[in-house]
Amino acid sequence: MNETPVAAAATPASTPNSNGTPTQAAAPVAAPAAAAIATTTVAPSSSSSSENSIFSILYTVGKKVAIVGSIYLVGYMGWSVAWLIAPVILSVARDQLGKTSAKKRDIAKASALACEKDVILARIDELPAWVYFPDVERCEWLNKILKQVWPNANHFARTLVKETIEPNVALALSNYKMNGFRFDRIILGTIPPRIGGVKIYDKNVDRNEIIMDLDLFYASDCDINFYLGGMKGGIKDFQIHGWVRVVMKPLIRSMPLVGGLQIFFLNNPNIDFNLVGVIDFMDMPGLSDLLRRIIVEQIGAVMVLPNKLPISLSEEVSAVALKMPEPEGILRIHVVEAKDLMKKDISMLGKGKSDPYAIINVGAQEFKTQIIDNNVNPKWDYWCEAVIFTTIGHLIGFSLWDYDQTMPGVQNDDVLGRASIDIASVIKKGVVDSWLTLEDAKHGLLHVRLQWYKLTADPNDLQQILLETQLLRVTSMSSAVLSVFIDSARHLKQARSSSKPDPYLVCSLNKQKQQTAMIMRDDSPVWEQGFTFLVSNPDNESLNIKIYDQKTGNDIGQYTYTLSTLLKQFNMEVIQQPFQLQKSGPESKLYMSLSLRILKPGEIDKESDALEQVAALTRSSSVKTPDLTVVAPPAFKDPSQAPNKRQSTESPISEEELAVPLKISPAMSASTSSEKPISELAASVLTHRFPDTSSTAGEHGLGRMQMSIRYSAQRQKLDVTLHKIVKIPLRDPSNIPDPYVKLYLLPGRTKESKRKTGVIKDNCNPVYDASFEYLISIAELRQTELEVTVCTQKGFLSGGSPIIGMLKIPLDDSEITTPAGLNTWFDLQPEMRHE
Repeated sequence: MNETPVAAAATPASTPNSNGTPTQAAAPVAAPAAAAIATTTVAPSSSSSSENSIFSILYTVGKKVAIVGSIYLVGYMGWSVAWLIAPVILSVARDQLGKTSAKKRDIAKASALACEKDVILARIDELPAWVYFPDVERCEWLNKILKQVWPNANHFARTLVKETIEPNVALALSNYKMNGFRFDRIILGTIPPRIGGVKIYDKNVDRNEIIMDLDLFYASDCDINFYLGGMKGGIKDFQIHGWVRVVMKPLIRSMPLVGGLQIFFLNNPNIDFNLVGVIDFMDMPGLSDLLRRIIVEQIGAVMVLPNKLPISLSEEVSAVALKMPEPEGILRIHVVEAKDLMKKDISMLGKGKSDPYAIINVGAQEFKTQIIDNNVNPKWDYWCEAVIFTTIGHLIGFSLWDYDQTMPGVQNDDVLGRASIDIASVIKKGVVDSWLTLEDAKHGLLHVRLQWYKLTADPNDLQQILLETQLLRVTSMSSAVLSVFIDSARHLKQARSSSKPDPYLVCSLNKQKQQTAMIMRDDSPVWEQGFTFLVSNPDNESLNIKIYDQKTGNDIGQYTYTLSTLLKQFNMEVIQQPFQLQKSGPESKLYMSLSLRILKPGEIDKESDALEQVAALTRSSSVKTPDLTVVAPPAFKDPSQAPNKRQSTESPISEEELAVPLKISPAMSASTSSEKPISELAASVLTHRFPDTSSTAGEHGLGRMQMSIRYSAQRQKLDVTLHKIVKIPLRDPSNIPDPYVKLYLLPGRTKESKRKTGVIKDNCNPVYDASFEYLISIAELRQTELEVTVCTQKGFLSGGSPIIGMLKIPLDDSEITTPAGLNTWFDLQPEMRHE
């Protein structure tokens, strides 16, 4: 039992820090490791050695000549000395960066080769707290096996890099006008990957699978050469670190007992490398970030969730069972706002503000909010949806950045903080509405709301989720998920008379596009690739498929599948069915599988939801915590028995004007969905109009205002609709008012909360039907009042007060948070002085 903490301590020695590079605490082992590297590296041939030495001499001589020549040219032309200072500063910064990176890479390789005992002793005072409470087990036996099989694994890795990574990197670089990328030589070296620890999951796991996480650290002595636009370059000292998940499924009853493997990174791994050769000019701050980002993206496209590397181990298991996407649910993410962010911009008067934006990472899925200029309390109101393929040990990452204008592809933005949430906790609670304290920052809070949606195969659930989506009034939200598995195509038509096509397939649904790999010279290609699409409404959307020849770019086959057809299929899926391709040969067919699943809200833990609201109150503001008990309003059979909170006793209102607002229940939504379109029903709920009759000018004779106020907890938004004003007093027939309305949120009356209608000329009964929105949390709503001021534009010219009447409406009314909201008439009050 005493051995476990020490065993787990092997991991930190080779674990990168927050920047993705190994720490320097393992420096004592660098010397023996360097000797080990020297003895294990295969010596190059004499011819290649002589070529490299000649190239090195020529490169050094050319560099010296260029330096001396530039100095002479500056003096000869009589230019300013600034022309020399700028290159010198850039060169010094580049050399310093190179030395720092080289030192980190040497330490990493030393850690990978050194004795485990030396590594632990070198860092015994810096071991993190989790070492003493490990849930990760020691696996030095696995590292010994990897060391022995690594020479054979080299061949597999080279094939993977050449066939998968190379074409994708070439395509990404071509977007930046860098063409002609190809690998020339790939030698991964003699240093194998190192597994710092392994974790086996035995809870909440299907009995037909085995799930394990590996802490992978690869500090290689690789030698990779490539060409880019006719220039030769190379990559050395390639390093990668991240948590790799291995899923063994399905379990079978014959050897090898496991039907296949699924291997993938849970999140984008940390990557570092050193550029050599002529392309060495790219290895400087900014330009190297471009190549690094492209390589990370392509690795993510292959092995970061939702992308997986499947390996079949038995012929008993079909490709569909191993490679068909199997999402567990959808996570709807609402990034509401942030508060008290750090000031990163520098102005002439000192520290300015920031231009913040947020990035949400769920595996390889990345979402980015808009940039809010010059604001440390930004309100984004950004919505996105992430497809979740595993809920065990998976985190949602939030990172906030200050935008700095620079050249494309260069990352100079300053980090404002990071935060994360465990997906399993969101699933358990159903809804999480929380203020997150930012890490890696001196101060700052981030307000997010997350809701979990499970997936069902019942088409009857579609109408309910469509109604909920319409009520959100966010057009990008989905109601279903479509999984597509492209197996193969047969007998494609020839795009060229001289040879067979180089086909690849493109799937598209609305604005989403997915593309298979390109198969060289094959009219019956086998792709075996799976994709996932978010569907807004299966009733009126289609999956469009086109097959192209890569050489000519010609369309050699296409097919359109209407998703409403899939709703009628058993279990809403089609498995390995042939489809006749259009605009192709008479025998051209496409074999694919389709599966449609409907979103259904997960069960909400009401107790945890109440605790989240209390936490939101205490963290988002310094106000007192309100009573969260919701008291249902009494039901009045006779409208005259209702309390006159919003209407005076001297101004009786007809029963029609006090009609009970429309409320939606699941039973009602089911009964009305067949009679009215969803959009029409949602619109009637959001802006419910009262009868146009109003008999008096209100308690104070200043007029009456018809308003609708509704708060959506899902959207964290307050919707205020000003319908009309009636009976504005006409004191001077020659001076008819030009009324308009101003809104503020109290306390504060800030410029950000100001809203204003247009001016209606010469009218005592203006009709506005103007809607305004406020982004506000439920905790802040309970402490807020809405100030409404009716003014006349002519008041400024006549010398009198421009204010006709005012209202102050508390927003802690429980009716505001109902689906119908608060819909009623208000008596205008005399002008009130600002507190």
